[in-house]
Amino acid sequence: MIDYLQNLSQKMPYWAWNLLLVLFSILIGILIKSILVPIVKRQSKKQDLSYSLIKSIIRHFNKILTVFIPLLVFGSLLPLMRLSSYTSSIILKITEILITICFAIIIIRILRVFEDYLYHRFDVSKENNLRERKIRTQIVFIRKLLITLIVIITIAIILLSFEGMRKIGAGLLTGVGIGGIIIGFAAQKSLGNLLAGFQIAFTQPIRMDDVLVVEGEWGKVEEINLTYVVVNIWDKRRLVLPINYFIEKPFQNWTRTTAEILGTVFIYIDFTVSVNQLRQKLTELLQQNRLWDGKVNVLQVTDLKERTMEIRCLMSCRNSGEAFDLRCYIREEMINYIRNSFPETLSKTRISIDGDKQ
Repeated sequence: MIDYLQNLSQKMPYWAWNLLLVLFSILIGILIKSILVPIVKRQSKKQDLSYSLIKSIIRHFNKILTVFIPLLVFGSLLPLMRLSSYTSSIILKITEILITICFAIIIIRILRVFEDYLYHRFDVSKENNLRERKIRTQIVFIRKLLITLIVIITIAIILLSFEGMRKIGAGLLTGVGIGGIIIGFAAQKSLGNLLAGFQIAFTQPIRMDDVLVVEGEWGKVEEINLTYVVVNIWDKRRLVLPINYFIEKPFQNWTRTTAEILGTVFIYIDFTVSVNQLRQKLTELLQQNRLWDGKVNVLQVTDLKERTMEIRCLMSCRNSGEAFDLRCYIREEMINYIRNSFPETLSKTRISIDGDKQ
């Protein structure tokens, strides 16, 4: 077969033969992908699941295989090309570099497939998802750290393949280990953030989707990166903080041990209102609303002022988002109830004028 191809190459112009080999590599890659992908997709459709390992593989490897397979075919056919030794060495070197990059991307995609499986295994959509959020936080941090290491090692391998760059490549690999200590003295702030990232990933003062009050803002943890954290504020703004902020400064974590939270509503009303009737109305409103988890239902007079008394409605919810909605609902309905049933008890200022005695 090889002899036949060599005889065929002699009968064609060199540029036409080289172009034919390149086109053949591309066509073989497209052909293999067009055969494998539909077969795999049909198998995944038979499973009819929200998560499928096959679907995950197709999603992550679909694009890279379009490049990787033709590269492998082209690399195997390169000895058959009619090129000068100089040109052949350059093309061979470029091919090796591209294959190395593709291998690195494939390893990263394997990490993504494994991450998809763990995300499916530890689903955060259920109500009591403390364990799942804890594991997801570790997964995200470890995945980003491994990707960083893969990129550094890939760059080092590429540099090592060049004679003049071997010292730089070796130094880069050394920098991942002992040399990193020296670099750390020159970049203590970044190193401190990275070490804080390790501490947060495993001690976990915060986790993915934790509800925080930080810098006077209420929001959820959206991203935990190697050196910074992104908090999604309730009004869709994003608060970006260095990761060591959560080691060095105080903040509120409303979902540290559980997502459950108590909601409060304060009402300021006249002394003449019937507290027992308000208590019965609160119970009725909570029992009608699906946001209440059925655990805490308390109405108490918590303070007395010169002209009003303070009534606190206390209720429990499954998470902070539902607590906010339930508090708004109770506040609106209790005011409507007081206005309709006890209009004379709404907060007022009394003026008493005594007439002259005869």
